[in-house]
Amino acid sequence: MSLLARPLRAAVCTALVLSGCVTAGPAVADEPGCVPGRSLRYVVTFDRGTPESTARERITGACGATTVYYPQIAVAVATSGDPGFGARIGLDRAFSAQAERLAAQRATDPVKPQPARAALPRTDPGTVPTADLSAQQWDMRMINADRAHGFTGGSRDVVIGVLDSGVDPDHPDLAGALDPDDSAGCLTGAPDRAPAAWAPTTSVHGTHVAGIIAAADDGRGVTGVAPGVRVASVKVIDDRGYADPEAAVCGLMWAASRHMRLTNSSFFVNPWTLSCIRGNDRGVVHEALARAVEYSTSAGTLNVAAATNEAVDLTPSARSGSPGAGSGCEALPAGLRDVVAVSAVGPDRVKAGYSSYGLGVIDVTAPGGETGECVLSTVPGGYAPLCGTSMAAPHVTGVLALLASREPGARPRQLRRTLETQATPMACPADYDLTGDGTQDAYCAGYEGYSGFYGHGMADALAAVAPKGRPDPAR
Repeated sequence: MSLLARPLRAAVCTALVLSGCVTAGPAVADEPGCVPGRSLRYVVTFDRGTPESTARERITGACGATTVYYPQIAVAVATSGDPGFGARIGLDRAFSAQAERLAAQRATDPVKPQPARAALPRTDPGTVPTADLSAQQWDMRMINADRAHGFTGGSRDVVIGVLDSGVDPDHPDLAGALDPDDSAGCLTGAPDRAPAAWAPTTSVHGTHVAGIIAAADDGRGVTGVAPGVRVASVKVIDDRGYADPEAAVCGLMWAASRHMRLTNSSFFVNPWTLSCIRGNDRGVVHEALARAVEYSTSAGTLNVAAATNEAVDLTPSARSGSPGAGSGCEALPAGLRDVVAVSAVGPDRVKAGYSSYGLGVIDVTAPGGETGECVLSTVPGGYAPLCGTSMAAPHVTGVLALLASREPGARPRQLRRTLETQATPMACPADYDLTGDGTQDAYCAGYEGYSGFYGHGMADALAAVAPKGRPDPAR
């Protein structure tokens, strides 16, 4: 899939500097010595400032075809059926998540590929329950969202990119918030604005995340943190649950090109669990995503990401083997500079056992739930509870959306500083023995104002919208 319906000449592509240059071509370039084979996608990094024509020539010369080139960050997405493409272009420049998965599949089960998930039924708005479920939204009360709505639910001028598995356009709690003009599918690495490209197909995840941010405050179902803002469905997670680096880059660049104030990334890039041992391929992925985040931030988009559910200490530059020193793992995109990384707590306001953490990585915390008390939100056809840092991150995105509504001229770093300043400080737990076996399950480094478990503390929606000197409408 591509942004435009027909191939573009190089001269035309040069003008598409915001959304990326989309080209068409065969999976294997018609070059001497190229070997035909199964076409795979690659993310390719070039030296900053590399012209589009040079990047395309190098990809063609390495037996590949350019799908899209983002000149602002000198990152391309290419396809090739030649197994030598990566070596020709440079293993320190090209990476294919598809190739990694195929190699892992051959090593474990070369016959049976992982099946796609079952397709979601289309939502019939008339069958979605209409009961008021706000009493079950303990998470909204924890961050004072219910009290914040006495002042405002946010501005429709604020658009948030939900980088996820797609948002249900027919759910009655989201239909008024969804912005189809800014929605796009990014699974190929190039934005595709066709509704079929950005709608959910197999996963409820993106619809759940969007509901936490912006479900309507209409007395039915659930209410989001910022029900007055809009969300764009930017599909970066495929039908098998993978978020490949080229899709994530596309999502970030698309959000910047559409001048979205915020993005929410409740995923980490595949094919790894986490990038705990940095090799050339992981370096490529880190570099491509870091450039995309840096560019989108400079363009005015603040990015929020979940810390992951691996219960890993993400503290950077840590000495392995000592308590609280970290694992040397990096969560992408949460671990990148300029990304607001969010950990999760349960209803008891203690870090959820699954939530990753890390001093210098986690910026704030928010409700993610624990088994038996998850976060209720929208799903295609109705409502359901889910747990995870995936649920914590959109609470923070919603709070930032309220801040952006109140301060329309604020830049990303200003919004971030205000979020952190207004967060409710949380002290490290005196005892973090979740299993009761006498051993600490994780070590919380830091102090009440800033720690590896909670960052600057709990995000606070009321503080984001309540003008100083005005009484709390709930009192």
